[in-house]
Amino acid sequence: MPRERGSSRDLAEPLLGFAAILLVLWLPTREQVILGPVALLAPLAVVLWRRPSVNDLGLGLRQFVHSFWILPAAVALSVVGIALARSLGTFHPLHSANLAGAGGYVLWTIYQQFLLQDYFMPRLARGLTSERAITLVAFLFAAAHLPNVPLTIATLFWGAGSCLLFRRYRSVYVLGLAQGIVGLCFAVCIPDVMLHHMRVGLGFLQYHHG
Repeated sequence: MPRERGSSRDLAEPLLGFAAILLVLWLPTREQVILGPVALLAPLAVVLWRRPSVNDLGLGLRQFVHSFWILPAAVALSVVGIALARSLGTFHPLHSANLAGAGGYVLWTIYQQFLLQDYFMPRLARGLTSERAITLVAFLFAAAHLPNVPLTIATLFWGAGSCLLFRRYRSVYVLGLAQGIVGLCFAVCIPDVMLHHMRVGLGFLQYHHG
């Protein structure tokens, strides 16, 4: 028998999941290494437990094709951002300028979109209106990037925008790749004295600019 709309579990699961992620972000590095995988992979297990289809998860090929236009749009936005940063003198190379580092970051942004669209949004949308769920997810996503002010502001708007795009196109891959592209642009366009190597939580406060 399906659960009623707005059950306490629908709200408890995402809020507990967010609390666990937030806790890990504010732990010292050693504790992060130990507890981080648990906090990040537990939502994956919860989602897969119900055996959703690939299309339900937003991982289908057709969904990827239909939403592909988002990727060139992200590239165009990044080109404009880099040109503007060059004119302002804020452009700088990546801290870890290697393919492995960039690739790992993009995989992380894809997983972030999985968490937003397949874990947080469906549960909150059952307990709230769709618009309120999108707003709450955007604020949670932004809060996870505190106290990094540039990232917090950017993720507030992207969190809402990506949820709206997912509702229309349902493609985790495209949204994750787009986030990765724009994120890498962000990393080279915003002065590192403000971004602290894109760190958040305790890592942001512990950063020492060289």
